[in-house]
Amino acid sequence: MSKTGPKVEKLDEFRWLIPKQGGMRAEGLIYATKALLEGSEGGQGSAIEQVANVAHLPGLVGRSLAMPDIHFGYGFAIGGVAAFDPDRGGVVSPGGVGYDINCGVRLLVTGLEAERARPVLGRLLDAVFQAIPSGVGSSSDDLRVGGDDLARCLRDGARWAVERGLGTAEDIERIESGGRLPGADPAAVSEKARSRGSPQLGTLGSGNHFVEIGRVTGIFNHEAAEAFGLAEGRLVVTIHTGSRGLGHQVCDDALKMMAKAAPKHGISLPDRQLACAPLGTPEADGYLAAMACAANFAFANRQIIAHRVRDVFRGFFAAEGEAGVPRTIYDVAHNIAKWEEHMVGGVSRRLCVHRKGATRAFPAGHPDVPAAYRAVGQPVLIPGDMGRASYVLVGLRGAMEESFGSTCHGAGRLLSRGQAAKRAKARNVAEELRTRGIILRAASRRTLVEEMPEAYKDVSEVVEVVHGAGLSAKVARLEPMAVMKG
Repeated sequence: MSKTGPKVEKLDEFRWLIPKQGGMRAEGLIYATKALLEGSEGGQGSAIEQVANVAHLPGLVGRSLAMPDIHFGYGFAIGGVAAFDPDRGGVVSPGGVGYDINCGVRLLVTGLEAERARPVLGRLLDAVFQAIPSGVGSSSDDLRVGGDDLARCLRDGARWAVERGLGTAEDIERIESGGRLPGADPAAVSEKARSRGSPQLGTLGSGNHFVEIGRVTGIFNHEAAEAFGLAEGRLVVTIHTGSRGLGHQVCDDALKMMAKAAPKHGISLPDRQLACAPLGTPEADGYLAAMACAANFAFANRQIIAHRVRDVFRGFFAAEGEAGVPRTIYDVAHNIAKWEEHMVGGVSRRLCVHRKGATRAFPAGHPDVPAAYRAVGQPVLIPGDMGRASYVLVGLRGAMEESFGSTCHGAGRLLSRGQAAKRAKARNVAEELRTRGIILRAASRRTLVEEMPEAYKDVSEVVEVVHGAGLSAKVARLEPMAVMKG
């Protein structure tokens, strides 16, 4: 596509191949339409070039992949997927996970019609805003943890929160990996990372993080929707946040270490932001142990936020009984590196799968899909921008065959935060959305302008790509009614 970037060839309506060129060890593959692919070339640099750069790394299995929400990131493009084999010199790269480790999404559903909330929507959103600290540097004064208690949280994730009475056993069953990544070692987490995380459990990050009260406005797959508990008009809540300052510091610490590790192990990099270490080395083991802690912190964080949302809803809809209490449909991780078994050339291989701005999408029958959903497949949660829509999809076997069980994670940015702020300088984004029936609360005005709908690709176009490519199938469309931004 680009005159100066890597050569790209169209394979079909939804797939674009980057042939091996230069020092690439493998091909690259981007899932996109022509329009979406062209949109990924702007900004700070070429996301397409980043996909090609990842293909230079040793031990890569298959292709360097990118989803249709692809945009420029640190090292890996956001939307990137790559799997590495430890038996073939494969590596782990913090840039393939990102700074916000286990940024992810939880979807809750009530038994209420969405219109039941309309008369109290403003007060309901205000109560959620008061219950959940948000924004840069926000802290939870009533839930500061440290020492052994924080170590247990880093080891046990969402289970730690549930054991403290902040959730239910059903929540754990409906979280990716049961809300706990194995291999976590709190000793691998620096004191600076611990101190940053200590006051931030139960808080919402800044930027694109949010709590959204919405409604189901379309059903595409009735069998899966019924299994998930979704129905037309149903009131839902979406939570999007991650590991806060703790995860950011874990990444920062690891990048400094990996910058020395790559040359030490004789790895030549096309971009220093791809700093990495061979799997099985002390550097790789240390990063994976600390990353798992950050991932578990994020699972616990979303669990606590979900519990606080439930408490608010109980107060507003007490007369509705359990119908008014949101229950977890599913919770997915975005930015993560995980050990998984995948079939490669007819042989099952244990691989380290990097998903950076990508979502796991396992199909029906897979043992890692919760028992309640195993007959239909894993719920896949794809948030859009705060003015249009979000989607619930279901994992398909095509994802296992092509993308290591992965699909897109959201709309994907079209404008940088600076570009969005400049374009919306004289606008009142909150008022614009209010006239469309969407109420907003935010920690700052800057967040609203940086996160205006036009800053993002149209999530409906992104979803059509992964649906058409057979990675995941549309189940339901959700639309926002009230949005809290960090």
